[in-house]
Amino acid sequence: MSVRRTLAAALATLTAAGLLTACGTSDAATDEIKPKGQKGTGINIGPDQHRIRGRKVDAVAAKVPKAVRERGTLRLGASADASPPLGFYATDDRTRIGSEIDIATLIADTLGLKPQFEQVSWENLFVGLDSSKFDGVLSNVTVTEERKEKYDFATYRLDNIAFEAKKGSGWKVKGPKDVAGKTVAVSSGTNQEKILVDWSEQNEKAGRKPVDIKYFQKDTDYYLALQSGRIDAYLGPSPSANYHVASAGQSEIVGTLSGGGDGVQGKIAATTKKDSGLVEAYAAAIDHIIEDGSYARVLKRWGLSNEAVEKSEINPPGLPKPKN
Repeated sequence: MSVRRTLAAALATLTAAGLLTACGTSDAATDEIKPKGQKGTGINIGPDQHRIRGRKVDAVAAKVPKAVRERGTLRLGASADASPPLGFYATDDRTRIGSEIDIATLIADTLGLKPQFEQVSWENLFVGLDSSKFDGVLSNVTVTEERKEKYDFATYRLDNIAFEAKKGSGWKVKGPKDVAGKTVAVSSGTNQEKILVDWSEQNEKAGRKPVDIKYFQKDTDYYLALQSGRIDAYLGPSPSANYHVASAGQSEIVGTLSGGGDGVQGKIAATTKKDSGLVEAYAAAIDHIIEDGSYARVLKRWGLSNEAVEKSEINPPGLPKPKN
């Protein structure tokens, strides 16, 4: 689990490493972060978020199980990891902010319930669902066939990964041949690593050069290697890549693909215990905020518009089970 710290502290680390020097700035007076010299507003990372709020929709709220309606609160689990722009701590190091919190709040508003968040480690999100401690989890959970055996899902965002390269690279990635002979960094044990290894093998079978895959311990190491030219790209989660591009201004996205690879489009979903009776309410609430435009406004403010869905799906095809 990531160490709790403010984004300002993380940016200080990047600046010390030479990544953001003269390129990215955090304005303590306005609690905004943006590339140095950028005109207009940046990304608000302060505790006063002016969060986009919704209103109760009676027809949607009626889908909530009676026990939850009478309680009046929606108990939501969220990961305690610091993962901008999804969920992280504001500049006061106390207030939890991010796109997942914003969307969860809109859903609760639509259902006429008060959102009650609890940050826990990743594995305890599912423990909380299993024990009915949480009514739901909105914390970048991908739909998988294995998870569908125990949980119900209502999708609200695409699960994409992205190739991030140095700004002005003039390089585009659409398939395996575009990374042949390139040096690409990736985190070990991730789905994106599996995809990159598969692409490298495809290149070798086709008579092309394999991918030179590199591994580092920290995000700062990836970005330092990118700026120094030791790697051509970093393949990671699309939200994190988009956020880094928007806040530092030194890199660009040169290609995106499904986190599930070629087989299935990965999807992020509101997750609830199977047969809890809440999944239809979640899906209806998500459809409502999509229709009224508040959903699009949240994604835009966090740089996630390219991961928008047109409607919520209940238990769609998920990432396949691992092969034994």
